[in-house]
Formats: sequence, structure tokens, C-alpha cells
Amino acid sequence: MTIGGLSIILLLGIFNFLLILFQLSTGHRWIKVPFGFHRKTGIILLISATLHGLLAFLVT
Repeated sequence: MTIGGLSIILLLGIFNFLLILFQLSTGHRWIKVPFGFHRKTGIILLISATLHGLLAFLVT
């Protein structure tokens, strides 16, 4: 499963890492965003991390 020659699992892993960095920086108030936006990105992180894990489990 690839997109443009890159594995979907790899792309989801990079996306999750960026979301974790964003969640960390907004939680520590290094970046100021409304709480609702912080919460929605947390939900997106949960969904993408679950998908990432399931795909990695199914591939191996």
C-alpha cells in the first residue's frame, strides 16, 4: 500500500508525529489556539493513530 512510492503506514506515522508535536505545543501554551481546536486535533490524532496501528498490524 503506497501513495507516490511511500508507504501509507509511513505517511500516517509522520502525520501522527506532527500532530503529537502540535498537541504538546498547544497543551504547554507555546502555541495559543482555542481549546476546541486543540480538542478536535486530539480526536484526529486518536483516529489516525488507531488507523496507523491497525494497518501496521495487518501488514505484518
